[in-house]
Amino acid sequence: MKIKIDDNAGFCFGVVKAIGTAEEELSRTGTLYCLGDIVHNNAEVHRLNQKGLQVIDHNQLPSLGGQKVLIRAHGEPPSTYKQAEALGICLIDATCPIVLALQQKIRKGYEEMSTLAPQGQVVIFGKPGHAEVIGLCGQTNNTAIVVSTPEDLSAVDFARPIRLYSQTTKSKEDYSLLIHNLETSILAALGSIPVGHFIAYNTICNRVANRAVQLEDFARSVDIVLFVSGKGSSNGHYLYEYCKNVQPNTKLVSNVDELDMSWFSNINEVGITGATSTPRWLMEAVANAIDNNKL
Repeated sequence: MKIKIDDNAGFCFGVVKAIGTAEEELSRTGTLYCLGDIVHNNAEVHRLNQKGLQVIDHNQLPSLGGQKVLIRAHGEPPSTYKQAEALGICLIDATCPIVLALQQKIRKGYEEMSTLAPQGQVVIFGKPGHAEVIGLCGQTNNTAIVVSTPEDLSAVDFARPIRLYSQTTKSKEDYSLLIHNLETSILAALGSIPVGHFIAYNTICNRVANRAVQLEDFARSVDIVLFVSGKGSSNGHYLYEYCKNVQPNTKLVSNVDELDMSWFSNINEVGITGATSTPRWLMEAVANAIDNNKL
């Protein structure tokens, strides 16, 4: 039985930057606080915890005056920066450059919409409560409308101007469908779409968009796919479902303990891949466990 790991799988640039920043600081001090899980992968969070990275939430910030706190790749809303400054906390900002650029774009769109009469709306296609989405909504004083399904569009006033953005890790296909649904709804409400009334920005990370195409070729080349991902990864959920549509014999695992050797009966080639939040070392551990039959 042949086992191969997807060369295109693994951490995206933003996650690599955040983890590198954390490890650099830990090598100097041995202790660093991180506002939320640095990546949506429990195995990697545990590895860094062993090095001294302590995960905290916003409620713990008041007790950390004078300490260093890492902002992960997902980014944070402006309120977090203001609170940290008031508390004397030193923020180490590892926000992904792509997310940071999106935050700035949304802030500009919000300011533009605020000057119109009637006032326009900022709509964000994303997962409610997701760390990145919370940071994006913060650029609009939390007035943005977050939609994740067609049903959520009921919160949008189609007669008012709209600026649409997407969370960086969402599905390109789902975003295109949402744009179509919005245009259809505006036409039904107004009879036409006035110039400048509705603008949809392409804000999905190219790494995520391109991964789907790369993943399709990889999934077709093997008899079974093991998709390694943390259960809380939005990108992982999207790519796993995409992979399963291409190769129905796809299994989602978050660690070696979830492997089942019965999956590999009459299998000639196993493919191992993962999300942009999946560490390479974890995919290699899964490959080694199958190869050595140490399950």
